[in-house]
Amino acid sequence: MISVVLFFLFFSLLLYVLLGGADFGAGILELFSSEDNQKITKKTIYRVMGPVWEANHIWVIILIVILWIAFPLYYKVMVTSLHIPITLMLLGITLRGVAFVFRHYDAYVDESQRVYNWLFHVSSLITPILLGMIFGGMVSGKIVLITKDVPLDFVEAYINPWFNIFSFLVGLFFASLCTFLSAVLLIGEADEEGYPVYVRKAKIATIVVVVLGFITIAYGYVTNVEFVHGITSHSVSIGLILVSAAFLYPLWYTVKKGIRIASRIFAGIQVLLIITVALYPHYPSLLITKSGTLNLLEKVAPESVINVLGISLLVGGLLIVPGLFHLLKSFKMIKILEKQTH
Repeated sequence: MISVVLFFLFFSLLLYVLLGGADFGAGILELFSSEDNQKITKKTIYRVMGPVWEANHIWVIILIVILWIAFPLYYKVMVTSLHIPITLMLLGITLRGVAFVFRHYDAYVDESQRVYNWLFHVSSLITPILLGMIFGGMVSGKIVLITKDVPLDFVEAYINPWFNIFSFLVGLFFASLCTFLSAVLLIGEADEEGYPVYVRKAKIATIVVVVLGFITIAYGYVTNVEFVHGITSHSVSIGLILVSAAFLYPLWYTVKKGIRIASRIFAGIQVLLIITVALYPHYPSLLITKSGTLNLLEKVAPESVINVLGISLLVGGLLIVPGLFHLLKSFKMIKILEKQTH
């Protein structure tokens, strides 16, 4: 049953990066747009993502619950050493949701709209950066395991693990990945006015993702980040990086032509490859501290708990996944059976 739990753990991670990432990216696209293009993007976001944006965050909830119940050691280390960025991230998600709703449904169009827009834009940018910094903190090797016998000052225990250049680069990379996902998604949802806007932004976002990915890997390699050396010295990861590079051409072609189904498929493949490259060489030691790596499977919950959790996830999956599919289909976000318009 542990295999079932692990499957849902990584499946939830993948879906949150894809769906939640595209959600965050929409706000980033709007932020880095001209005033005219902001109006186009704002209108498209409400039409496409407005009905389903709440559902995107169910996957991060499932992710946290699985860690809490099945892998208590990992959960303890994360919420202790990284509690500051985690709290800020949750605050960002909350503020973003509040701003998203109020700027659309507020009956009075006044100066408060500026506040709502500002909150939505800033939280859309900062929240994915914080998410990336949380992951960067997990793998940067700066976490110090806190024990009663080892006195630590506040900065060493709670700031240094995540507030560093490598973690910030990971955060920027994830924010750019979110922007890329959103631009690709919105290509197939735009009208004639917005279509060239999203094609152009998807091209730019693709370049930014590649450049930031290279800078992050290069910086980690030069500064001897163990996580990066694990990737660059692993043959499977090197092979997957080459595969990802090879897929850039068909991705670029389908984005340029506005082929919405194929471009989304290639974008999803890129995300899957990125996650696999990051996690596969280190599995199951997915948390790197100053005193060594922590094995995800070393201190799991008792077998009885794992069995109950696995059954609950299977039953829940049978309800949630079809329900999500129906939700997306109802609001015409699934285009497989529809005729191409571009």
